[in-house]
Amino acid sequence: MRKTRNHQLPLTEATAEHPKAKVLSTISEILDKNKQVYVLVMQDLGNQGKQVGANGLTAEQILRAGIIKQIGGYSYRELAFHLEDSRAYRQFCRIGFGGSFKKSAWQRGIKAISPETWEQVNRELMDYAVGQNLEKGRKVRIDCTVVESNIHAPYDSELLNDAIRVLARLLSAARAGLPGIIFSFHDHCRRARRRNLEIMNARNAEDRKKLYKDLIAISENTVEYAEKGVKALKTFQAGSLEQHALQRNLIEEFARYLPLVRQVLCQTRRRVLGGESVPAQEKIVSLFEPHTDIIRKDRRETFYGHKVCLTGGSSNLILDCVIVEGNPADSELTGTMLARQQDIYGRFPLKAALDGGFSSHANLADAKANGVKDVCFAKGRGLAEKDMCRSKWVYKTLRNFRAGIESGISWLKRSLGLSRCTWKGFGSFKSYVWASIVSANVLTLARLQLS
Repeated sequence: MRKTRNHQLPLTEATAEHPKAKVLSTISEILDKNKQVYVLVMQDLGNQGKQVGANGLTAEQILRAGIIKQIGGYSYRELAFHLEDSRAYRQFCRIGFGGSFKKSAWQRGIKAISPETWEQVNRELMDYAVGQNLEKGRKVRIDCTVVESNIHAPYDSELLNDAIRVLARLLSAARAGLPGIIFSFHDHCRRARRRNLEIMNARNAEDRKKLYKDLIAISENTVEYAEKGVKALKTFQAGSLEQHALQRNLIEEFARYLPLVRQVLCQTRRRVLGGESVPAQEKIVSLFEPHTDIIRKDRRETFYGHKVCLTGGSSNLILDCVIVEGNPADSELTGTMLARQQDIYGRFPLKAALDGGFSSHANLADAKANGVKDVCFAKGRGLAEKDMCRSKWVYKTLRNFRAGIESGISWLKRSLGLSRCTWKGFGSFKSYVWASIVSANVLTLARLQLS
């Protein structure tokens, strides 16, 4: 007779036979064969020592959880749930029976890993791939993409509305948390929201300009309130440790936001009232992610984030990555990306396939001088095929090979979260990109070994 329930569960958990569990097991073996990566992560934990969190998270657990987060596309809250709920994930992250950690512990640990450490972890994995004869770095393909920052559309009215809201929040916090502080302040947030909505729905440029003038006036008034508030904060005598901490924190926040708000006001006056075309390098598009660059792609689409240049190998591994500041032309990055291959493998690649944007006579000459025998630019732009490659067949083969990096970028964006960075700050932006690349590479290595 079939049982309706088990009255006694086994104390030990058997290894799952699901294909995903086998991939995780193979990734675990790869990490264990490269224990230096745990030492690298340990160094970033700093004063936190070997363990993080109330119950103690090790560097090994943090690195493995960071990989799970990127592979699964989880938030920290979702990560904490899955690491408590999933048997395969718990085994992968080496979490013992009954172990449980809050999302804040995972967040502190994963965010402590610097972008330089993630890059070094990736280089350790590339050395492992060479040792396993999975990748030699002799044939590479290079292309650029854009990873967007986690910001809303940067309309001038939205930026001014954000500025008023943030300054009003800080001033309100000063009044509420520091009784007795004296400064004049009126909350214009409601009026600013109304003007922002009216600007969005304005019928013509003349009506929109009148509304902008009022919104700018509101912003200027709020900046004046903030300046008076800062003076009051600096002279306020805190009566407790909590008040002293709040006072110091508010002064730091005002020092961070006020210059950005003034810059937003300046660029809005120039663009809206003066009719001036403000250069991209003189603009900010977010108060919260001011590092964000304006990337104009193919003169058609505009993105807000950072250009990321990737080097892929014949094994589909991402061999290298550069997160670029500003929006330089691809042709300015050709020499840098090839030279970095020498840093990784001790030599330049024999064959390199690049997008047409990287092409120039100078780049071709430099690559050839450094020992790259075949250099394929997808669009020659005046360069003959015989000058780039040894034969027309080699050029065609490399051009077809280059297309593979585009599918790799698509996979990174769809499955590894590389389309948009959800972490705050430029340092965290770089860590996020490298975490996605490391996660993609350990997944690719595992699949190569299982195939």
